Amino acid sequence: MSLANALAVSRCAKNVVLLGDPQQLEQPLRASHPDGTEASALQHLVGEAHTLSAERGLFLEETYRLHPTICELTSSLFYESRLRSRPGLEHQALEGASPLAGSGLVFIPVEHEGNATTSPEEVECVARLYEHLRASKLQFRASEQKARALGASDVLVVAPYNAHVGALADALPSGARIGTVDKFQGQEAPVVIYTMATSSAEDAPRGLEFILSLHRLNVAISRARALCILVASPALFRADCQTPRQMQLANAHCRYVELARRVELPLTRS
Repeated sequence: MSLANALAVSRCAKNVVLLGDPQQLEQPLRASHPDGTEASALQHLVGEAHTLSAERGLFLEETYRLHPTICELTSSLFYESRLRSRPGLEHQALEGASPLAGSGLVFIPVEHEGNATTSPEEVECVARLYEHLRASKLQFRASEQKARALGASDVLVVAPYNAHVGALADALPSGARIGTVDKFQGQEAPVVIYTMATSSAEDAPRGLEFILSLHRLNVAISRARALCILVASPALFRADCQTPRQMQLANAHCRYVELARRVELPLTRS
């Protein structure tokens, strides 16, 4: 909620409690506004910090969703290392005979050139990856509960552009959960596949601030309960950064790649 809207509705109450996460996606803008208008009420309180200080409010420091390995990355990148997983979430994992069994962060590099808002190479990779997840008879164990079969609703396929979402929808089975980062904010699944489409920084139609947005990265990977799989062109993270801000954007994604395990899949389609 923007500061202006928060001030307007505050006249209806004696007390106002602001609850939210300024490190996730901002509200969409539909017109031209003065600089700073897009900042939420909570962002005005947080200021330059990444989390709310004790004198300004209460920081909810436990996640009920993220496996500790995923939480460690998001906590260090976006929450000043103050976020931690609730005890028991370390048991969340995929079980079965597959290189993807286990939990945490996975990076699958896909080489391609000249792609802007959609990548046929990444669509093909995601289709084979999705088929492998379903054909391997993997099971998902939630905390200490009994493991259950991994279903179509347990996999989110997230992309930055609508054009890439459309290409993925044509390639994946009916019923697959596919959408943009904006669509899946607030949702979750045991497995998240984040496919970035753009070949390099030079190919990004909306610049590095969009394709390497820290808020988008945070939302995309923090949908995953057990396993997050990043499918992307390695050249995208070798951007020729011109400003400290661009270096910060690239470094966050490079940190993911550094911590993730690379998986060689038997990517064959029937």
